[in-house]
Amino acid sequence: MDGPLLLALARAKHRAGCDVVEAVLVGRGFLALAWVPDRRQAFPNHGWNWVFLLSPQPELWLLHDKDEAFGLLKARTQKDLSRRWAQELKGARLEAVAGDARERWLGLSFSRRTLAGRLEQSCLSFQGIPGRSGLRLDGADVLTAVRLGLGQLFPAQPGPPQGDSPALLRWRETWGERLEEALQGLIPDVLPGEGSLLDRHHAWSLLRAQRLLLEPQREGLERQLRTEHTRLERYGEALAKDAARHAAALPLRERAVRVSAELYRLKGLAGLVTFADGSTLTLPEGMKAEEAVQRWFSAVKRAERGLARVTELEAERSRQLAELEARSLQAVEDGSGSPLGTARKDGHAASPSKPKTKAAGKKMDKDTKRQDGKGKAFRSVMVDAFEVLIGKGDADNDTLTFKVANPCDFWLHVASVPGSLVIIRNPDKLSEVPREVMERAAQLAAFFSKARDGGKVEVHTCRVADISKPRGFAPGKVLLKTYKSLRVYPKE
Repeated sequence: MDGPLLLALARAKHRAGCDVVEAVLVGRGFLALAWVPDRRQAFPNHGWNWVFLLSPQPELWLLHDKDEAFGLLKARTQKDLSRRWAQELKGARLEAVAGDARERWLGLSFSRRTLAGRLEQSCLSFQGIPGRSGLRLDGADVLTAVRLGLGQLFPAQPGPPQGDSPALLRWRETWGERLEEALQGLIPDVLPGEGSLLDRHHAWSLLRAQRLLLEPQREGLERQLRTEHTRLERYGEALAKDAARHAAALPLRERAVRVSAELYRLKGLAGLVTFADGSTLTLPEGMKAEEAVQRWFSAVKRAERGLARVTELEAERSRQLAELEARSLQAVEDGSGSPLGTARKDGHAASPSKPKTKAAGKKMDKDTKRQDGKGKAFRSVMVDAFEVLIGKGDADNDTLTFKVANPCDFWLHVASVPGSLVIIRNPDKLSEVPREVMERAAQLAAFFSKARDGGKVEVHTCRVADISKPRGFAPGKVLLKTYKSLRVYPKE
């Protein structure tokens, strides 16, 4: 996407309203901002999203929740990344759009009022250079120490432009004196189509999504279906060979029955044997009659078991083949990747079969549950954009410390008094958290302890990495390698 078009589309959306971020979705190669509808503005409809695409090409899309392409992106969302970005952007208001038509760079200034009444300023920067695309979120003041990145690293501000870019020169030639209006997003004709620039941006985004996301998705689905069909066909050929090999051993039963019927006469004989009716039979080389009978009957039994197993496998193969044909037919009818569980035609994500992911999710759910199975092992609160986790009991404290918390998180517990421990999440691996955050977490640790009704309480704090639990220690009891202390009053 050219720099002039990127700047014009962002300005047009900002002018239309809906400037408060309602939700944030982040996945590998994209970030989507959902906007709270503002009925007083010219863009009131609910469900619109800005999508900053980093790969396969850096572009800015305008998609609706019901669009198939957005459903595909939603299915690729990474919850941990989305939660981290949402902590900084959810509820923020877009105040200004900055950019240079000569550069593929966009800067979005946000402000957000915290629970304490402080106004936080942040800037979301987007660099749309192919091969070097990226997103970064920075705090715009000293109190807002935010730094999140996605994609390639790049400076918070664009470098000095080296003259007009070829894209800007084309825009100058096309719009002439109306260039500034075009850059402000006031001329819809910067994009082909009908209606306002936002309508055209949406239609253009759908076309680009069709080319960059949906068509490769469908081609990948067709390729996977063809590969699976070829595998099943080859599997059928192998089963047919096995069936023929087993069937070839069945005539040995007749030989074994004839020899066993006259074994009282033929026992101990080898080579050519003669039956009572004058007919002859050549035994396998080196085998006596009784050995040949035993081997032939064993071979027949193995062949019968093999044929029964081949019949079962062939039935299963036929079922898989019929299911594959049904999936192929469904893919042709709806033109989507839904048979593989990526996205349905209505834009909502379907559930693919991923046993490893489900197993990991079940393990995570098990780790975060209480020992008695009643709810989670902790409660969660937000303190100035930091997530604070509070345990609910001795066994739950161990779960929170050794199964939920990360080594770089901060650990707090009242000194020498039973109570709930408190964890301050530290995903950015800061050397220390703000003093007010640490004191608030210590107040919570004191409140959820047996020292709640006392005066000032001493609270120990350290890193989770400095905590160990030797074998045989009671639930909730740990050893601290090193710690610091602070005194606070209990406060919920």
